[in-house]
Amino acid sequence: MPNRQQICIVILMTLVSTFAMAKTPLGEARDPEAATGTQLKSSVKSEKFMVAAANPYAVEAGYRVLSEGGSAVDAAIAVQMVLTLVEPQSSGIGGGAFLLHWDNNTHQLTSWDGRETAPSAATSALFIDSKGQPMNWWDALAGGRSVGAPGVLAVLAKAHQKYGKRPWQSLFKEAIALSENGFIVSERLHLLVAKKTNPALGRYDTARDYFYPDGEPLKSGALLRNPQLAATLKTIAAQGSKAFYSGAIAKDIIASVQGANDNPGLLTEADLASYQAKERPPICAPYHHYKVCGMGPPTSGGIAVLQILALLEPFNLSAYEPMSPDAIHLFSQASRLAYADRDNYIADSDFVNVPVEGLLDSDYLKQRSSLINIKKDMGIAPAGNIPSSTRHSKGQTLAQPSTSHISIVDPFGSAVSMTSSIEMAFGSTLMTRGFLLNNQLTDFSFRSKKEALPIANRVEGNKRPRSSMSPIMVFDQNNQLLLVIGSPGGSRIINYVAKSIIGILDWKLDIQRAIDLPNITNRNGTTDIELDTSATNLKQVLENRGHTVKIRELNSGLHGILVTPQSLIGGADSRREGIAKGL
Repeated sequence: MPNRQQICIVILMTLVSTFAMAKTPLGEARDPEAATGTQLKSSVKSEKFMVAAANPYAVEAGYRVLSEGGSAVDAAIAVQMVLTLVEPQSSGIGGGAFLLHWDNNTHQLTSWDGRETAPSAATSALFIDSKGQPMNWWDALAGGRSVGAPGVLAVLAKAHQKYGKRPWQSLFKEAIALSENGFIVSERLHLLVAKKTNPALGRYDTARDYFYPDGEPLKSGALLRNPQLAATLKTIAAQGSKAFYSGAIAKDIIASVQGANDNPGLLTEADLASYQAKERPPICAPYHHYKVCGMGPPTSGGIAVLQILALLEPFNLSAYEPMSPDAIHLFSQASRLAYADRDNYIADSDFVNVPVEGLLDSDYLKQRSSLINIKKDMGIAPAGNIPSSTRHSKGQTLAQPSTSHISIVDPFGSAVSMTSSIEMAFGSTLMTRGFLLNNQLTDFSFRSKKEALPIANRVEGNKRPRSSMSPIMVFDQNNQLLLVIGSPGGSRIINYVAKSIIGILDWKLDIQRAIDLPNITNRNGTTDIELDTSATNLKQVLENRGHTVKIRELNSGLHGILVTPQSLIGGADSRREGIAKGL
């Protein structure tokens, strides 16, 4: 039976969710046609600080840190540690992350790369079978072969060293207590386990025993403890991130990776010990009178989002109604062009010469934008020609919609936009010391070349696979922070984030309404429309313009914070269980 403390936790989480739902919407009145099939949440207003993340337990941890004078980075650490426990399918210390940080004191924007790296022994043959053909993706993801050296703890430790205000150890408080005392399993976690979203979940004993106790999937509302994770977090809290990358924890990680007999991996203790999170220059570009900034390679998200906005600027989207046929058609065409460049040019810039400046050059983008026909779908778009850049062939990767996003603005006006992931839901399905290990190496192209041209995102030792994660910050004409936003969603993240930015900047929607707009995506293929939304009414008109349209589930998980002179306004995607909370 749950004790008094555990019952209080359940009541608190219920009140937090109810409180978040009950706030009066700000801005334009909500249009019921924006519904996505779930109850729409309302935006949340705060005068001092705000945290928006994927689970109420995690938001409470970040809120506590901020209320005690902690920084945005401090709060991000507390949030991510709790997400490792309560949202294990999406992110955790066994995965990687990209982090944007805004220092409001110095007005400096910094970006941090915590993407996983391939083992030093990895070659282009990593995902090639005995017949010389690429492995089946589902066969490749489960087990040790797909596991890269995790980067979450390294990137958070590096950011904390520079921007932390609270002691490292104090940021693990909630995650350790919840791991020991238990948390209430959410409906979302139950369904993902019950439906076997990852078919390999249960193949390996440790994860099977945890997610299928007594042979049955975790039940929604059940109290779940994870004492192994508590012990792991206690060690990392006391000794720092180095305790993860060497010593007993590292040995257990490698034993799991190399001991997966049906699909062992190449990762070694030396690979973990040598892992480095990297500070990289952020990338920024104008949109109207705003400045939009994101992460550069190895993620494609920043470049692609900035390209989509720039490609659309000549069409003045503010003149169109939200979700109108013309607006959605234009959005799909800009997406085609951005994804064509993404597939050809973008990979780990430590291994491939990525023409970032050329891809964001205003003249280049004007020329690309001229290819858009307001009346007709362009079909498969070719990559553009960037002078003095190496031509690559398009590789094929299958990015999955797991992942998690955290948006935070602290009492000092500084902010974090961080997207983290273990890739597929439940990652490689290997579990060690209470956390799941990623399968991020399947984000590489399994082939190394095509039609005699090298593929930029091919497997190489110590290389970081291309990502679509798109943590974004937007600034006004006075270089004041205006918006912090990002989303999970695999390679569709780019479209989810771009849509919400347009909703806020062009259509002047309340942030919650912009987030909850129906999702429309085009990755230079079919135009996909979100199932069970009013946007399905666009199918025929888009087909009349030449689109091949698919109606499907498009499950974003956007979390954003709008910064105004009077207040912070937070929004959390109604498609998932996250909330925004501030003081």
